[in-house]
Amino acid sequence: MKLILSRKGFDAANGRFPSPILSSGQLCSLPIPDTHPEWQKTLRRYAEIQAGDISLGQLAADLTRGRILPTTPAHLDPDLNAASVPRLPGWRPVFGQSGAAETHLQRQGVGSGDIFLFYGWFRQAEVVDGRFRYAPNAPDWHVLFGWLQVERRTPLTAVADIPPWAADHPHCRRRQPLNPDSLYIARAKLNLPGVNLPGGGVFSQFHEGLRLTDPASQQRSRWQLPAWFHPAKRPSTLSYHGRADRWETAGDVVYLRTVGRGQEFVLDMGHYPEAEGWLRTLFANSFSRRPASKRGSNPTP
Repeated sequence: MKLILSRKGFDAANGRFPSPILSSGQLCSLPIPDTHPEWQKTLRRYAEIQAGDISLGQLAADLTRGRILPTTPAHLDPDLNAASVPRLPGWRPVFGQSGAAETHLQRQGVGSGDIFLFYGWFRQAEVVDGRFRYAPNAPDWHVLFGWLQVERRTPLTAVADIPPWAADHPHCRRRQPLNPDSLYIARAKLNLPGVNLPGGGVFSQFHEGLRLTDPASQQRSRWQLPAWFHPAKRPSTLSYHGRADRWETAGDVVYLRTVGRGQEFVLDMGHYPEAEGWLRTLFANSFSRRPASKRGSNPTP
């Protein structure tokens, strides 16, 4: 089994603003805008996508101060929350990847049974006079917001293998798939001992265990991780992070200066057996501390 840390949602190049952590603790990952002329007419608009009882159209327009409008097409990918838009029967969480990033995943052997943890750029936000804004002096963090355990990878060239419920996914809207271009479809249930959750979903409420960024750092790309992530005396390392000077051990944690390139960082859990216990704790802390939300809730372990 492999663990993939996948950066998604608004970033400095796409969206150019952080996704919000609301005052209630709700995490709202904002999908990047998609204005490609070939398929933008068929994509959902931000106003059509919900995060709980909140429209992403209002969130995006308020936080970007009108740079992104409720009518702007959104690249809803990864698509993890069943309640965010209307669904066809049989829907499951799904993630699309293409180009160099997909080539990296294939070279790393990512496929059935592997687990994506999606993270993005977040900042605390609040409502003032009926409008969303970022909280003054709030720090920028990389925060985990969702997961997907792969049942199968489907190349977009294998049209007959694409489920009907996935037809409205952004990667399926392209007249001509990129090369390579794939869908990663979630398992019905997460295959992780001691955890009873769907194969994909969202961490809708922030807690400290979801934050990757070192809380003492001014750079969101400096992460604080459990010490076992350090690659010393391991047969492999987190992909793109083989240089020893990127890692700094301090007691029971390790600090990592993450690279700017690459959308996915892959870890071979066979070489890091501690990862399974870490994942179980992550899910337990995410779903045992709060009542289920009214919309898009996930069952507790």
